[in-house]
Formats: sequence, structure tokens, C-alpha cells
Amino acid sequence: MDKHLKTLHSLSKTLTTLHQTRTPYRINHGSTNSTRPRPSSGTATVDISSLNNVLSVNKATKTALVEPNVPMDKLVEATLPHGLIPPVVMEFPGITAGGGFAGTAGESSSFKHGFFDDTVRQVEMVLGDGKIVRFGPDDEEKGDLFRAAAGAVGTLGVTTCLEIRLMDAKKYVKTRYHRARSVAEAVEVIRREVRNDDNDYVDGILFSRDHGVVVTGELTDVKPRAAEPRTFSRAWDEWFYLHAQNQQQSEEYIPLAEYLFRYDRGGFWVGAAAFEYFKFVPFTRFFRWFLDDFLHTRMMYRALHGSGESARFVVQDVAMPFETTEAFVDYTAESLNIWPLWLCPLRRRAPPTFHPFTTVPEGVVREEEDMMLNVGVWGWGPDEPARFVEKNRELEAKVRELGGMKWLYAHTYYAPDEFWDMYNGRGWYDELREKYNAGHLPSVWDKVHVDPEAAGNKKRHWLKRQVPLGGFYGIWKSIQSKDYFLHRNAAWKWKGEE
Repeated sequence: MDKHLKTLHSLSKTLTTLHQTRTPYRINHGSTNSTRPRPSSGTATVDISSLNNVLSVNKATKTALVEPNVPMDKLVEATLPHGLIPPVVMEFPGITAGGGFAGTAGESSSFKHGFFDDTVRQVEMVLGDGKIVRFGPDDEEKGDLFRAAAGAVGTLGVTTCLEIRLMDAKKYVKTRYHRARSVAEAVEVIRREVRNDDNDYVDGILFSRDHGVVVTGELTDVKPRAAEPRTFSRAWDEWFYLHAQNQQQSEEYIPLAEYLFRYDRGGFWVGAAAFEYFKFVPFTRFFRWFLDDFLHTRMMYRALHGSGESARFVVQDVAMPFETTEAFVDYTAESLNIWPLWLCPLRRRAPPTFHPFTTVPEGVVREEEDMMLNVGVWGWGPDEPARFVEKNRELEAKVRELGGMKWLYAHTYYAPDEFWDMYNGRGWYDELREKYNAGHLPSVWDKVHVDPEAAGNKKRHWLKRQVPLGGFYGIWKSIQSKDYFLHRNAAWKWKGEE
């Protein structure tokens, strides 16, 4: 804690100086799960990468004090020995607690527990003028700051510590697979399963218009003696989505941490795109085993940015009303032909908020007042930059037409008026920026916006345009990070029955 306080007060002094000179700045967290283009140089950078520790786990109060750069795998490793687990754990081990709060993190337990920030009891933050404040969602004076900062991508201050609510952990997740033979049926199965009080996790995968699998999980300490625990972290284990696609057994038992991070190997199914890029490497179980070090999410993010392929890879998550999800899937099938798609039910939050929230188009009857569906659209887009931008703009327009909203971690091309109109105008946000001395900082739009004209005309470095040389360069950059050791040495991996 002494180290934390020393870093906190040093950061406070730095931000006080920047505020006095009205200097805008960006934060270096040390890693990122965003696919937005990296910001250009010329803006001051504040380094908080050292804030990466779990400060305490309190079994009596079922809470953890966590610095913002603590990744999910380290948080789980810290809480599980106490028999506790965060209610919402992002499926990628490298996503951080601060990223989950300042961004939008909704996962397969979010139909029950809400967004990640719904599990946060208190936030410690350094405001734009260097003042250190602590507040929670029910704070009479600063509750408005909590609600706005959750999702505001760090534009109201720098989060330095989070008090996270925990719950009792169980040994296994009793997992069931429900086959759906149409998009409408998959949506209906999810609608049914979120109402089942026994379920702790619900998500779905659409492999095509006539093949979907809805996955439900129930926390349990009891496993039939004859049931072998199913794992997904070992190099020879099948990737989870491939396992689910061909799953004939309707029920199995997965160790808790293995379930939480089941999508890490292969990054859901984005890792399959690497095999499409390196056409000379067959997409077989042998090569998925042989190349396992490179096919975890941390390494793939490094390679994606290093290679420059993020400039032509569609990575979009959109919140859709249940009622228009089928129409949106019809659109993506015709326009982008990207499969599989991820479906994840989430609690709907009313505005004002920078979390996505849904409406329904005129003439559509809303049946789900408090729920919405995240649709994950991740796959290759057009090679030509202008065409890539055009397709992303088309997607943004279709999402709005159908009453949905995008997550802001990815390529975002909205013009200012269009963007602020989505969030009920910027008046409420500007008032908070003035109240909390953040007016000199980049706004949310400033941080997430990608200029369509610049992106459409941008030419990648000649080396990165050469297939497969650009890919090899990305792999080299990922190897330099040595992130593959993080999975090799992960303590959360299942080590057998005790």
C-alpha cells in the first residue's frame, strides 16, 4: 500500500502541473485490448503502467482492492485461494480492471450481474486538476462522476484503484449446450435461459444462419464421479468454439477458471483468421498445438497491431435489442459474410451513459425492457482502405437504424454531431467535465474517433503490405513482448483433482 500511495501522490503532482499549463495528455497503461489506431505523437503521456497490483483481498467483506492495470487472470489468481471470484470476469485474461471500468465490459455473467462497473463499490481517481478523490455509485456528492466515468474511457480523470465486490466461488461450472437451428431460435433460447435462475453464465455462438449453440453455465462444487473435467487451457485442448460447434454431449463440467478464460486460446475464433492469412499453414489441431504460444489473446493483439492488419480487420461489438437482432444478423451475413458471431445477453442501462444502450425502431414492439444482446462481429473486411471504412460506416448506420449501439473500443467513424446525438447530446457530459476540472482533457469523441477520410487514404508501410512478411513482422513484435510466458506460467490453469 505504501508503494501505491507514493505512486498516487506522484501522479497527483504530475496532473496538477499539466492542469496548470492546460496540457492535454494520454495515459500509458502498458497494454491495450483496443483495435483503434494508435494515437499520433505530440500529446503528453502519463505512464501509470506500474499500477498493476492486487492490494488486498478481504474474505470477510468479500471485496478486493485492485489497481487499474491488474489483468483478469491475476485478479482471479488472487481471489480464488480465498474461495472468492469477481461476479463479472472478462473472458480475455489480459483485459484489466481499469479497462473494464473506464471502457465497457459486459460478459456472459452480465445478464445477472450487469457490466463490470456494476461490481465496483468504490473508485479512487486523480481528477484533471490533480485532486485525489474517492467515491462510489451511491455517493451523494460524486455519484454522478461514478456513473459518467464508467465507460468514459478515462476522460474525466485517472482511475488509480478500484474496490471490487466478490462472490463465493465454486469448483466447477456445470455447462450445457443448446442447439439452435435458426437465428430466431438462438435468440429465443437465450431469452429463455436468462430467466432461468439456475444459470450463472449465458452466451451463444452463431456458426451460420441455421446453426447456433447457446452455452449456459451453473456454478457447482458437485461433479459426478464418472464425469471428466473438461479443460481449454492446454496446448492440445480443442479451442472452445470448435468444441461447442461439434458438441454432442449436452452437459459437462469445466473447472471454474478454465470456464472463465475458455475463449483465450484462439481469441474466440479470431485466431482462425491467422491461418487464413498464412495460407501455407493448415488449420488443423496439430498446428493449433504447435503454434499455441502465438494463439492466445495477448499475443494476437500484439501481432495484430504490429502487422498493421487491424486496418482491415473488422472488430466490432454492438448492443442490439432482442427484437432486431435477427435483422442485424441478416445484414452482416449479406454485407460482411462474417461467421461465427457471438451473442451475449446484457442488462440494459438507461442514459445518460457511455455504455451502449438500445432503443427499438418505430413500429417494433419491445418485449425485453431490461435486457439487450451483444453481437460480436469479428473477421476480415475489405483490403482496400476506403472500402474498409465504407463497410464500417455502413455497419454503424445499420446498427443505429435497428436501435443498437456500438462498443467504443474499436474503429469508430461517427462525425461529432452524430456521435453526441447518440448519447443524448453532450451537455450533461460537458457539465461534469467542468465540475471535475477535466475540460482540458480529450473528450470521449476525441479518444475514440477515427477520421474516415484519413483512414480511407492511409497507406500502410510497404513491408506490412507484403503477405506474409507483414504477418511475420507482427509475430516478431509479439515475441518481443514475451507475453507467451504469461500463459505458460499461469497459476489459474487446472492442475487436476485435489
